[in-house]
Amino acid sequence: MNYKLRTLANELRVLTVPMPGMESVTVAVWVKTGSRDEEKKVNGISHFLEHMVFKGSGKRPSARKISEAVDAIGGEFNAATSKDWTNFYIKARSGSIETAFDVLSDMVLDPLLDPKEIEREKGVIIEEIAMYEDTPMLKIGDVFEQLAFAGNSLSWDIAGTPGSVKSIQKSDFLRYRELHYYADNIIVSVAGGVTEKKVLSLAKKYFSELSRIGSGIELRTEEFKAARKTPRVKLHPQKKEQAHFILGFLGDGREYKGRYAQAVLSAILGGGMSSRLFTEVRERRGLAYAVRTSIGRYADTGYLGTYVGVDPKKIDEAVKVSIDQYFGLAEERYKISGRELKKAKEYLKGHLALALEDTKDVNSFFAEQALFVKEIVAPEEAYEKVDEVSVKDVIFEANRLFKKEKMSLAVIGPYKNKDKFVKIIN
Repeated sequence: MNYKLRTLANELRVLTVPMPGMESVTVAVWVKTGSRDEEKKVNGISHFLEHMVFKGSGKRPSARKISEAVDAIGGEFNAATSKDWTNFYIKARSGSIETAFDVLSDMVLDPLLDPKEIEREKGVIIEEIAMYEDTPMLKIGDVFEQLAFAGNSLSWDIAGTPGSVKSIQKSDFLRYRELHYYADNIIVSVAGGVTEKKVLSLAKKYFSELSRIGSGIELRTEEFKAARKTPRVKLHPQKKEQAHFILGFLGDGREYKGRYAQAVLSAILGGGMSSRLFTEVRERRGLAYAVRTSIGRYADTGYLGTYVGVDPKKIDEAVKVSIDQYFGLAEERYKISGRELKKAKEYLKGHLALALEDTKDVNSFFAEQALFVKEIVAPEEAYEKVDEVSVKDVIFEANRLFKKEKMSLAVIGPYKNKDKFVKIIN
């Protein structure tokens, strides 16, 4: 799968991934900023701004006008905010690509930010925060990162807090946009049935007026430094009929050279219904209904963790079994066979291949790399790197990651204190 990355005169980068034969196209605007780049008093402003661009723009002064423009081409549009990026996209028929450029540039570059709409949207976001609070399966990830990255802005929730959201005013949005929404900090990415020539022409037409640099005020995102000597536990008490936990270990950033071996390690532990943790925790012992291992990465740090949805009465055993599987693999008490290694590799390659059948997912695959890493790895190269991983590589990464002082356990459930969990992980 080929891609082209070009830079316009104003330093805006334009990424094109032609997919011949596809009838659809996804156009996206990616801004290299998220909740970790915020000031504490306006935590949640990245996510709040994501909402506000849909509320009216220079050409289309209401949410309805924007929606009508996208509906008129049969397209879909949405946005997302993470801890280190924000994106806005429209997916439509290839023949409607110019409308997608027109609407996206209008929304992102010229939002109205009407104070009345800002006040109205605060209630929506506070309800969204409450929804996550009432959905432990979603909330547990926030609790884990609060613990793992404590003391750094990476520990802040993407949506902010009700208090921080209520305090945000139009002037805060304007300042935030000056700091982060400029050409050198943005990528326009297009994937689907389109040519690079067409994409570059439209990018110049709709984004050439975007300022090259920001306000001139330099904001440095605080680098995460892991200063811990013991494992950590965080309990988020909730009176629920289920308990949820993530057991994980601090890891490495986006460009770490051993990331493919770590991906195989993650798949062996909790990738799919035949993985070690799924088999041991759910199938053999009946302790949980959901088990999965995943990796999270940022520019400077990351983690490998396993989520488990468990019967509250069985959580002690589920945590102990999970710890045993982690360290049993690293210590080679539980050997990795050639068959298991191959299965994990095929699992990873198969999931990536399936994910890349959609123009939106292809767009994300390439654009997120373009934002953060020096060299973009195409899917074909990723498959090769996965195939190169050996059992020795996996064991090496397991021993690097699975150290007691790097361990974090986040728990949501009907428990009064965390003492018993502290005892378990110590």
